Amino acid sequence: MTVPGRELRAKSAAKKRQAGELLTSHLLHTLEALIRIRDRIGTIPGMPTDFWTSAALAALFHDAGKLPHGFQRMIGNTGEPPQVWGERHEVLSLGFIQPLLADLPAEQRLRVATAVAGHHRAFSCGSELPRRLPLFNQYGEDKATDFSVRFTPADQDHLTSLVEWLHRTARRFALPVGPAAPSLSVAQLTEAAHALFEELMDRWEFALPHGDPAGHAAVLLLGAVTMADHLSSAHAPLETRHPLNADYPARLTEKLAAQGHTLRPQQIEAAGIQGNLLLRSWTGSGKTEAVLLWALTQTADLARHTGGNPRVFYLLPYLASINAMSDRLAEDLDSTDGIGVAHSKAASYHLARSLADICDDEEREHPATLAEAASKAHSRAEATKNFRELLRVGTPYQLLRGALAGPVHSSILADCANSVFVLDELHAYDTRRLGMILAMTRFWKDLGGRIAVMSATLPTILADLVCETLGSQVRLVEPPAGTPIPTRHELHIRQAHLTDKVSLDEIRERLTAGQSVLVVANNVRDAIMLHQNLGPFCADLHGEGSAHLLHSRYRRMDRTTIEQGIFERFAAGRPRQPGLLVGTQALEVSLNLDLDACHTSAANLEALFQRFGRVNRLGALAPAPVTIHQPAYAPRRGSGDALWADGVYEAEPTQQGWEILTRHDQQTINERTVTAWLDEIYAGPWGERWKKDVFYHRDSFAGAFLSFAKPFDDRSHLSKRFDEQFDGIEAILATDCDRYRDSLERGPDPKTGRLNADQYLIPLPAWAKGLNRFDKGLGVHIINADYDKHLGLLAIHHGAQQTYQPGEVL
Repeated sequence: MTVPGRELRAKSAAKKRQAGELLTSHLLHTLEALIRIRDRIGTIPGMPTDFWTSAALAALFHDAGKLPHGFQRMIGNTGEPPQVWGERHEVLSLGFIQPLLADLPAEQRLRVATAVAGHHRAFSCGSELPRRLPLFNQYGEDKATDFSVRFTPADQDHLTSLVEWLHRTARRFALPVGPAAPSLSVAQLTEAAHALFEELMDRWEFALPHGDPAGHAAVLLLGAVTMADHLSSAHAPLETRHPLNADYPARLTEKLAAQGHTLRPQQIEAAGIQGNLLLRSWTGSGKTEAVLLWALTQTADLARHTGGNPRVFYLLPYLASINAMSDRLAEDLDSTDGIGVAHSKAASYHLARSLADICDDEEREHPATLAEAASKAHSRAEATKNFRELLRVGTPYQLLRGALAGPVHSSILADCANSVFVLDELHAYDTRRLGMILAMTRFWKDLGGRIAVMSATLPTILADLVCETLGSQVRLVEPPAGTPIPTRHELHIRQAHLTDKVSLDEIRERLTAGQSVLVVANNVRDAIMLHQNLGPFCADLHGEGSAHLLHSRYRRMDRTTIEQGIFERFAAGRPRQPGLLVGTQALEVSLNLDLDACHTSAANLEALFQRFGRVNRLGALAPAPVTIHQPAYAPRRGSGDALWADGVYEAEPTQQGWEILTRHDQQTINERTVTAWLDEIYAGPWGERWKKDVFYHRDSFAGAFLSFAKPFDDRSHLSKRFDEQFDGIEAILATDCDRYRDSLERGPDPKTGRLNADQYLIPLPAWAKGLNRFDKGLGVHIINADYDKHLGLLAIHHGAQQTYQPGEVL
């Protein structure tokens, strides 16, 4: 039995010779965290009026079932050797609800019970049992007598004290309990738990009728409670001061005045809108400032109507663009710690920024410095996972994971309620991902969210898709008619492939003339070949450090070094220097570079225009030459007989774009021109198929994931598929295994060691999983490969054969 006088604990000791957290302390901290969450989120549209009261009660009761001797022994609180208990404490927690909340309507009691029982495990599953047994599978056949055996022995004095504390605490926080604490025996507790568990099975064992909103409410309630539980366990604070605040307009106006400028008409118009926004404006026209002014208006309006403190999510498709935008917002909003970075490599981002602030190379590479920086970086990333910041920059994927619901992901959905979302570069997603994102925007809108979509070249078809999805008035904002648009580029068409000798000779002529030249290939193989041919020539002309190569298949440590060299040479606003930059799609996205000329393989127009944006970016030159080369069309892995430009870009839109480009050879272009060209492509048969495909994926995702007809069914098997679809996989070289192991062991704790070791990871597409082996001891995929720190991944060997060449992927 539990030792008399020993207080109930919620958790085992974090450190030796320290007692674990008291159960009552944990319950109190969870309730207090729930109240902070309520104050942040505010009133959620469409939720029951008792939503936050029910959430508070569930937070208070959620771990009360940790009373039994078996649980207390498992966490080392009995003086006996710890041993596994085997029961679920949240099921016994149900036994406190009916006695203490007897005066509540039965429907509200069941809402509280649902969140209490669901805060760790699913209720049900499909035909295949998950690793963690769902509650209905574990307890569905039990009778009341079985509960009395499973959840005893338990100390009566502890039970009486706990009931009195729960009642006293509920009264203190004005929660609806009776005037006096009920008298409750251990036998009555297990019987009450069984009765309420039976009600839960009756409510949730089968799918809800189509359109029943109860599933949405249950998932959001669970999300609020699990978020509070995590915040309580991590002792994590929530920011209350928004980095995007009322000071921003004056600060922006002052900054523009110092440069001799004023707010542009489209920025003023965006700032005055209350509701959803489509923003179409050319590169360098202040889109980011316009959308921040819009977001500030939405946060103020939502705060007035909901009583909350709205979050702002700035969503981009690529890690490089996310990191760059995070840095920019930290500077523009004068908030170094108030901007969250929400992507799968966030800890690595914080580590790189921390080490970049250390000037002395010897100090930066010292193990103690690395360990301290890694620990702080990990803490920053964990704070964002715990929803600390009110403004976060990340990928839509991080929020899409909320659709997996359950105890792990429902808190993401709750955090999205009454929030503001900025979606940049929507053109970058394929139809499946775009459909999923659009489905999610509708869900966010229904939860009180406000949506902005922004682009320099927003095609009409995409604008129509957004408007149709949101189903409410969406304002289109763009510069006034007649506003002159900078003309920064002049088109030149070449029938020769980018890798042909005549193309290489033309690029060499530009380098000889002292220009900085951007060369963008459609695949890694071509990029490596181009750099091998042109890099030495450039270095002979302009010195070491003048020629650079960047693509997506580098170890993190090598990519960081390469990007630093690229920015030092070609960053926008720096004095112009001659040189060569060769790369792939990795160069398209939000890298603030400015070169003199571009040679690129033809791709779809959206991708091409992103490439052009790295040339004459600031408009300081006369229209700069952008030269487009005919691609080679060939099948790619898993696509059957379908043809792809250089094995990467879909043939039909690439060919249609090529036809348009050739009609305008040697003409200057701007964003308005390109938007008209995109509308021409999307208006044809391919555009109609594209639109239908987006609609199909949007509606399929919404029906399968966002209806919540069975909100407590297990979805853990889908989590890995989500990861691979959006992030692919990562692997280390077999030759790096020892160094990876040493880095793992160097950290003061496993998570910090893992962060140190992550510098050896190379990103790969999900299909490459079959080309590697997974080392369970190291917890990482391992590849036998040819690799060069300057050229990147050259080939992967599987068995006796070379099964991968970098031309197969971006």
